[in-house]
Amino acid sequence: MPVGDSRVEPGTVRPGGRTARVRAAVLEAAGNMLATEGFHGLDLTEVALRAEVGKTTVYRRWGTVAGLVADLLTDMAEQSLPRTETGSLEEDLLANARLVRRTLSDPRQGPLFKAVIAAATGDARTAEALHRFYDVRVAEWAPCVQEAVARGELPEGTDPAEVVRAVSAPLYYRLLTTDAPLDEAAAARAAAAAVAAARAGAFVRTP
Repeated sequence: MPVGDSRVEPGTVRPGGRTARVRAAVLEAAGNMLATEGFHGLDLTEVALRAEVGKTTVYRRWGTVAGLVADLLTDMAEQSLPRTETGSLEEDLLANARLVRRTLSDPRQGPLFKAVIAAATGDARTAEALHRFYDVRVAEWAPCVQEAVARGELPEGTDPAEVVRAVSAPLYYRLLTTDAPLDEAAAARAAAAAVAAARAGAFVRTP
């Protein structure tokens, strides 16, 4: 679908060349602003200034703050590290927990996720983009669980997506509701709890 097509949602067309460089600069500036000033502090004109691109370019390509955040989340999903494959359910899920911990404890990424999650509670487009982001990440790690089922480590019918979500859920809860550090011990506990629950059949799909 051509860029000029009115049916194209702003910020969803894959760019190349100079357009790719402009997108990278704008998304970097938007991410930095989200991390320091939150969703309500994000302003397209200021993003354009920080990215050193024309204001009209930003408004024409992304249209709204929500459109810019949606594209930022798309880019973050695309840039996320691929899953680790160790051949062991415990080690695979521990690798996942460690990746989530590193992301959420990062001085830029942690505040950025807090801002986006907060914005998603009141903005439908941001919520949709956030859901897509997590769908991509869960799908990336789900094969770890599928392979564990095939090896006989987990009961038949175990829902891979639910197991992967169970790994990251305690870490997000810790980030959003406490001031406790997101340390290695927290990641290890999250992975171990998900493994134990999965082995006990807690994530087996019900008919």
